[in-house]
Amino acid sequence: MDTSAYLQAHIRTVPDWPAPGVQFRDITPLLQDPKVFRVLIDTFVHRYMERGQRPDVVAGLDARGFIIGSVLAYELGVGFVPIRKKGKLPFTTVEETYELEYGSATVELHTDAVRQGDRVLLIDDLIATGGTMMAGRKLLEKLGATVTEGAAIVALPELGGTQRLRDSGLPLFTLVDFAGH
Repeated sequence: MDTSAYLQAHIRTVPDWPAPGVQFRDITPLLQDPKVFRVLIDTFVHRYMERGQRPDVVAGLDARGFIIGSVLAYELGVGFVPIRKKGKLPFTTVEETYELEYGSATVELHTDAVRQGDRVLLIDDLIATGGTMMAGRKLLEKLGATVTEGAAIVALPELGGTQRLRDSGLPLFTLVDFAGH
């Protein structure tokens, strides 16, 4: 079994959550099993240890991007930066608002989170419409960093986010694609 199939076999689909018709892709089983969690993290570590792929900083999107991103940053020996929902960071921040299917949301980043010229890996658990990752990228770029790649465990290509992010020029690395939403 290849890595993608192995990981996909450990992602739970919860029908009709949080709303009727939604097939929620739950990554918590990946985290609960120590062997599977190691395979997940090692897959990212091996990619980003490569010359030219190694970031200066890993930025994780609120909230499941924190889990993967912080462990990955530790393994790579680089810093970790949280990109949080509005109102959760205690210091001076920059913010970016983005559109959701029904409304909008805002994410924030401390103004001293990255330095001019830092190479940043932006990571989340899942890419659906791409709005959160796009907002995170804009925040990092406002502070002078370069987002070298966006990464996620799961991509839902039918929702258009992966294509939208690639069309914006952001290289993407995902481990598992799920058809449907």
